[in-house]
This record gives sequence, structure tokens and C-alpha cells, in this order.
Amino acid sequence: MTNNPPKYNVYGLGNALVDIECALSVETLAAIGMDKGVMTLLDEPTQNTAIAQLDGAATKQVCGGSAANTIIAISQLGGQTYYGCKVAADDYGKFYTQDLVDCGVDTNLTTQTAGAGITGKCLVLVTPDADRTMGTFLGISAELSEADLDGDAIAASEYTYFEGFLVSGDNSKQAAIKARELAKAAGRKVAMSLSDYNMVKFFRPGLLEMIGDGVDLLFANESEALLMAETEDFAAAIEHTKTLAKTFAITRGPQGSVIFDGEQLLEIAPHPVKAIDTVGAGDMYAGGVLYGITHGLSWAKAGDLGSMASAKLVTAYGARMATPELQAILKTVVGS
Repeated sequence: MTNNPPKYNVYGLGNALVDIECALSVETLAAIGMDKGVMTLLDEPTQNTAIAQLDGAATKQVCGGSAANTIIAISQLGGQTYYGCKVAADDYGKFYTQDLVDCGVDTNLTTQTAGAGITGKCLVLVTPDADRTMGTFLGISAELSEADLDGDAIAASEYTYFEGFLVSGDNSKQAAIKARELAKAAGRKVAMSLSDYNMVKFFRPGLLEMIGDGVDLLFANESEALLMAETEDFAAAIEHTKTLAKTFAITRGPQGSVIFDGEQLLEIAPHPVKAIDTVGAGDMYAGGVLYGITHGLSWAKAGDLGSMASAKLVTAYGARMATPELQAILKTVVGS
């Protein structure tokens, strides 16, 4: 580690997407024709057609993107954060930038001039079984590149964290690799999320490029970890993940999660709830863990913070919860 104290706990890098959230029936989802439970990349006409098929159902807009959700959660918990991304000079881009600022997140969007284009949007469809299906039009976010990185902010961050979704574009993948290199050169740590089963299914070689000779912390869910290890044996997946990261966290839904702290495997207990919407659960878990380990909590406590926060999140619609709610969870974990 560098001797200079970090200005930021976490520098995040990811897609800037305005989430358009909607609750709908399984039958309506089937009629739209999107693959249930995963993220699918769409062009804008296809996404607009899907939106039109919602037939006037209520929608909610919020600043999103996987890594953004995590960074905002860390900020809400009291951490110092920075988010690197790309938006266009349109109304969605202005909305996204202001939402980040309102959340207390520093960003390159306030220092760089937005270009012409269309800000990315993610259609988030939630069915009554609490499953989430996402149709993403990346827009100008697909053009995220090394030029959008803030090397000084990366060097001033304890962790640089990027989402696996960046693997789907050559420029964004290279931006993640460059961010990893800059962080390592500055003596800082690197964290990454595999993000989505489809990213592992279709872009596994690219994810391995992003991981390089190993990251300091890797986040995945069980299905992603199994597919990454090309096995159906969870124990084998754990051993394989040890070759990719010094430490890692793997979420297992109702079974809780496991964290490898570099020496031992910790079982993190679940917090059983009735799930309404699982959008952002993994992002919130990562936010809790990253906040915890950058603020003096043990890995077990950090895992419990992530577990408790993500459990609370899925009891309501949306990928974000009110700051007082999140602060109350932190107080419960720290005081326990």
C-alpha cells in the first residue's frame, strides 16, 4: 500500500444507466419476449418497443447501473466515493449527474463536458416472484473508455471497483483493465463484480482479461462462480475463485453467502425476508462489504452488513433504500 492516506474509500467504474423500473406479470414479460431473470443488451428501438408494451403501467426512474448502485450505498453508509462513467448531453444525462451529486458521490461528470448522443437506459422488469429481468440499451455508456478515467482519483482511492458488465464493450473493457493497472501502480487495491450470469456465459475470456493476474476482491453469486469455474461443484468453484482473487464474496440467495478473507472461508448467515424485488441486491451486498472493510469492520461484520442490507432492500421495489434505513442497519451491525 502507498503511504499516502486515501481520499476516497472506493472509486467505482461502470455503466451510467437511468433505470426505468416496472412491476408486471410473468405473462406480460413473456409477451414482451425478454429472457426472464437475466440482463439482455438491446438496441434502442427494441427497448422502446418493450417499453411501449408495458401499456401505461407505472414506472419509476432512478440513477442506476450496477457499480453505481454499490457506490451510492457506500456513500449513504458514510463512505467517501467517486464514480467514473459516461452520459450524454441530454435530459437523462443531466438527471443522472444531479442524482449522483445529490447522493454525495464525486464524479467525472461534473468536470468533463458531456458529448452528443443518448444516455443509457435499463428497463428493469420485476415479476411477482421477485425476479428481475433487465433490458439494457447502453447508449453513450458503450463508448466509456480510458479517456473517462480519473487517474488521480484512482490513485487516491483505497479500492477501485468495476463491474463485469464493462466486458461487453472493447473500449469499456480496456478502461477497466487500465483502471486496475493504475490502482496497482499506486499501491491500491482492486475489486470487481462478475455482475451477471450472461456476462460469464458469453464473455468469460474477457472477464479473465479484466481480472488479469488477480484482483484483491471479487464478488459473484453462486451461479456465476460455478460457471466461471466451469463446474457444478460449489467446493470446486471456491477453490477456483481463489486463483482469481486474494479475497472474495459469493452470495447464495436464501442460503446466505460465503466470504474468503484470504485465510479462511466464513459462512455469512442469511436474513430471511419475503422478497418483493431482487433488483440491486448483489450491488447492495457489495456496498455493505466494501464499506465495512474500508471502515475497520472485520470481514464477518462486513459480510453481515452486506447480508442485512441486501435482505432489507429486496422487501421493497427499487435498487436503493433511504439513507436513514441503511444507517440504522449499520448501527445494528456495528453495535452487535
